[in-house]
Amino acid sequence: MAPISFKRHRFPPDVIRYAVWLYFRFTLSIRDVEELLAQRGIEVSREAVRCWVNKFGPLMAANLRRRRGPPTGRWHLDEMVVKIAGRRMYLWRAVDDEGEVLDVLVQRRRNKHAALKLLRKLLKNQGVHPEAITTDKLASYRAAARDLGLSGRHRPGGMRENNRAENSHLAIRRRERKQQKFKSQGSAQRFLSSHSAVYNTFNTQPHLTSRPGLRTLRAQAHREWAAATIAA
Repeated sequence: MAPISFKRHRFPPDVIRYAVWLYFRFTLSIRDVEELLAQRGIEVSREAVRCWVNKFGPLMAANLRRRRGPPTGRWHLDEMVVKIAGRRMYLWRAVDDEGEVLDVLVQRRRNKHAALKLLRKLLKNQGVHPEAITTDKLASYRAAARDLGLSGRHRPGGMRENNRAENSHLAIRRRERKQQKFKSQGSAQRFLSSHSAVYNTFNTQPHLTSRPGLRTLRAQAHREWAAATIAA
């Protein structure tokens, strides 16, 4: 895991780390982050915050991913429609049965080629072979699973069977509304990749955890963040 260089930036690393954490951890706009920093006596422009998010967000997310353990072998795949620059596109998303976001891909098509691209990326990057792959009844998943020799592990079902992936879209829908839709395919992909890593780290599921357990998980998440964002 590579330490992050904050050289040639006027503000100290702690301020930059805090701004990036606020943006990806909560449903905030760049303007919201600017206001929160100003309330703490830190006068910084929106463009500076935008620069920090674009430059350091992917680096911090990559370090967070390197520190995560392997996911479970029970995967849930789903796709949802997003409007980007007036064009209809599809957000393909994979999570495991514990809610860990495995990957996110913004693509222009909702066909076999797009499903193959997602599955190939998952098989290459996750380090585990799937025990089961649950999807909706879209035929593209069936065709892609057949091409990759995964037909025996593919579980096509309805919304109830794939509820884990359906629910995982909610956080993205909130961000999409807050940002007044994504501006381009590339910027959406960059944001969602960084957001998913931060989401995985701080997804403590408080509704399933006792108060002492929640404090332990929250402290562990902040330690992971501190280690992943350490300055060079």
